[in-house]
Amino acid sequence: MTRIALCQIPIDHDPKTNLETVRDALAQAEGADLAVFPEATLTRFGRGVAEAAEPLDGPFVTGLADAAREHGIAVIAGVFEPAGDGRVLNTAVALDETGRLAGAYRKIHLFDSFGARESELVAPGDAPVVVELAGLRIGLITCYDIRFPELARELVDQGADAFAVIAAWGSGPMKEDHWVTLVRARAIENTTWTIAVGQAPNPAARDAFGVGRSMLIDPMGAVRHDLGPGPAVQVGEIDPRLTESVRRTLPSLEHRRLGITSS
Repeated sequence: MTRIALCQIPIDHDPKTNLETVRDALAQAEGADLAVFPEATLTRFGRGVAEAAEPLDGPFVTGLADAAREHGIAVIAGVFEPAGDGRVLNTAVALDETGRLAGAYRKIHLFDSFGARESELVAPGDAPVVVELAGLRIGLITCYDIRFPELARELVDQGADAFAVIAAWGSGPMKEDHWVTLVRARAIENTTWTIAVGQAPNPAARDAFGVGRSMLIDPMGAVRHDLGPGPAVQVGEIDPRLTESVRRTLPSLEHRRLGITSS
């Protein structure tokens, strides 16, 4: 068993405030092996992300590493790195329980939808990433990426036995329904545990980011935990034996007919 903490926290514009919120959440997650935080844990989205962006050896990720080491809990969280062209990289960092950087994923699919233009502020990444943390091989997925099933399938083909989906999901017509449906779909079609963590709403913010609804979903698509709309920390368990059992009963990954193309 791997104990997973879903850390659904509100995000401020101030990185120092957010780092304290992370520390408080880790204190609530004592006993967990891995704590997953939202996309953009460093700072809220907006024009200020370029000024707040830091390299991965900067004070925010260093602070995350110190907190992971202090609590003995591996951490996944969203930050922004300078991209070198005036934009930033939307990065998911993965730190092990000693604070070592186990990997970093730069968001591939940018949210140029529903009237938003993430690409004006963010440069895209170009490589899927699977990291080894807390006894799991975890495929990293960030927010809008969840709408692209080929990314999740590539992560499974690279050996992922769980997905960590971090998000700052925006509110709006059908948006929350899309979130719930998509994260369950990625779990079902890949028979893979899915850890989906979004920002809690921040009442002080004027934007629409953060609907909550963080979930732990098993390989059959059953929602083991759903945190609802408010700030919360919930610890659940991932049992790799269930993945093996489900894949024996439902061997859909083995039934793929690769190489079949339309004429």
